[in-house]
Amino acid sequence: MQLKEFKLEDIIAEEDVVVTISHAGFIKRFPVSGYRRQGRGGKGVTGAGTREEDFIEHMFVASTHHYIMFFTDRGKCYWLKVHEIPEGGRATKGRSILNLIEKDKEENITDLFPSRNLQTIIYCDGNRTGNIKKTVLSAYSNIRKGGIIAISLAAGDRLIEAKLSEGQNI
Repeated sequence: MQLKEFKLEDIIAEEDVVVTISHAGFIKRFPVSGYRRQGRGGKGVTGAGTREEDFIEHMFVASTHHYIMFFTDRGKCYWLKVHEIPEGGRATKGRSILNLIEKDKEENITDLFPSRNLQTIIYCDGNRTGNIKKTVLSAYSNIRKGGIIAISLAAGDRLIEAKLSEGQNI
């Protein structure tokens, strides 16, 4: 009898969750099944809680087995499995991203996106020099907790955006 290799994802149920990230850097996940369709003339319910000065900046649906890729203005890339994000109620603010990935406090997240596999292509765009780097997403698959350099930037330069592509458009 041959033993099969066992991964943590094998015991985590795959389900769709809503991931919210606030402007102040708080992140949480909540099962899609916790939301319901509002009837006509309904009052509605709170979808996400934030502090008074904060607001929801990113909100998307992903599977618990997806990756979330974070790209910072310093040209670094971090990734996190969706199931590693703490689950919170609709009204909770979530947990600081600084507690989940090891980015500097001065680093700002410029782009992020969920990815099922690491086979698509990504474009990184620096601002002053106008450099665009096209990379297969699998190049970021062996990432470290401290991140990986997605694009080398000149002193004082910042990453403007990172976008997914199928390779034909830039």
